[in-house]
Amino acid sequence: MTSVEVDVQKLKELRRHKVLSMRELEALSGVSYNTIWRLETGRTVEARPRSIRALAGALGVEPHELLMEGGEDA
Repeated sequence: MTSVEVDVQKLKELRRHKVLSMRELEALSGVSYNTIWRLETGRTVEARPRSIRALAGALGVEPHELLMEGGEDA
């Protein structure tokens, strides 16, 4: 399973900028609440490319904007 490193602060900032709860982001993206929670709380910093693309789409940004500097393209 391939994972890439997510810029968790950027994810949190974008979600808050859109005034979305984690549950609302789950509904918009199809990414589970648990995955979003683990990312935003720092329990994990890695996610599957498919999840990154889904989160980016729900937040209206390009997938690479959610990656840490030097991360792979999602």
